[in-house]
Amino acid sequence: MESVTTYDELKDVISRAYPGMSKQLQRIARFALEQPHDMALGTVATVAEATEVQPSAMIRFANALGYGGFSEMQQVFRGHLLERSDTYRERIEQMRRKQVRGARAPSSVLHQLVTESVAELGHLEEKVSQLDMKAAVKLIAVAPRIHVLAQRRAFPVAGYLAYALSQLELKTHLLDGAGGMLRESLRSIAPGDVMIAASFRNYSPEVIEAAATASRCGASVIAITDGPLSPLKASARVCLELADDSSKPFRSLVAPLCLAQALVVSTGHHLAEQSADKPVRAAPRRKETR
Repeated sequence: MESVTTYDELKDVISRAYPGMSKQLQRIARFALEQPHDMALGTVATVAEATEVQPSAMIRFANALGYGGFSEMQQVFRGHLLERSDTYRERIEQMRRKQVRGARAPSSVLHQLVTESVAELGHLEEKVSQLDMKAAVKLIAVAPRIHVLAQRRAFPVAGYLAYALSQLELKTHLLDGAGGMLRESLRSIAPGDVMIAASFRNYSPEVIEAAATASRCGASVIAITDGPLSPLKASARVCLELADDSSKPFRSLVAPLCLAQALVVSTGHHLAEQSADKPVRAAPRRKETR
C-alpha cells in the first residue's frame, strides 16, 4: 500500500482498512480519528498506553497504512495540526489537561464541563464539512417527508430536530419507537423521503438497522455520528461527523445539538431564499365594462 500525505486522505485509508484490522489495530484507528491532536504530539509509548496496546502494535498500525514507521505516519497528523489557525483550541486543551480529575465540587464539575464543551464546539466547526452541510440542507428542504430517529444518549437531538423542522412547516415525523413499533413506523418511509439518524458509540443497533432499511426504500439518509468508522456511514448519503471522544465517561451533547440547530437555521435560510427567488405573478387585469 502506498502511503498518503494528507490528513483527509489518511482518514479515508483508515476507514477502508478498519474492517480488516485486528482488534488492537482497530483500537488505535479509533483513537487516531478521535484524537488526532494526541497522535500528532504523542510518542509511541504514550499513544500505546492511551490505547492500551503494546508499542509494537503502533508500528504494525503504521505499516498497515503503508508507512515505514510510526514517525512517518505521525508527520501527517502534525501537518494537520499546523494547518489549524485558531490557537484558542490549543489553550483550551491545555486547560483541560491541568484540571484535577478528582474534583467533585459542583463548581469544579461545571467548570470542567463548560471547558470541554467549548473545546468540542471548536472541533465541531473544524470537523464538519461545509459541503456536507449544504448537501444535507438541500435534501431536507425538498423532502416530501422527514423522518428523525435517535435513541439513548442521542435521543434529545432527534427530539429537537423533529420539533424545530416542524416549526419550519416541513412534514416531520419523530420515530420514537414507542410501544416497540419502530419497525412498523418504518413502513411509512417512501422514495424521496429523508431520514435524519443520529447515533454515537456504543451505537444503537435499532438505529443502524433502521437507517439501512430507509436507504433500501429509496430515502436519503443524513447521518449525525461520531466519525468515519461509524456503522451509520454505510447507509448515509450525507454523513456529518462530530469526532465525538468516546473515551470520556460522560460525553456532552453540546456539539450534536449545536449541529442540529445549525441544520435547522440553515434550512430556514434556504427556504426563505427559494421563496424570494420565485417570480411574483401579477394579478389578472379586469376587463372594463362600458
